[in-house]
Amino acid sequence: MRLTTGMMAGLGLMGAVLLPAQVSAEPKIYAYPSSANYCPAGLQPITISGVICCGTPNTSTSYQQMMAHPAPKKHKVRHYTPRPVTYSCVPGEKGCR
Repeated sequence: MRLTTGMMAGLGLMGAVLLPAQVSAEPKIYAYPSSANYCPAGLQPITISGVICCGTPNTSTSYQQMMAHPAPKKHKVRHYTPRPVTYSCVPGEKGCR
């Protein structure tokens, strides 16, 4: 029982150490849509970290397509209805509103 617990803990630590390296190994390079291509042959305009330069994209979508939302959120309209004023106090009574 103790051996399996130790192995599970070891595998968990190893996964926690190696997972961030695998995730951040390659930055996403997006194609930049433009009408003119001033890049050398074999390259195209790309964006990486907001900078436009020449290269080859490693994603199939552009940055604008990735950031576009499918539909705008609809906000719920709330109508204000005032509460009716009620006076239930007798003159001279304590705690009246």
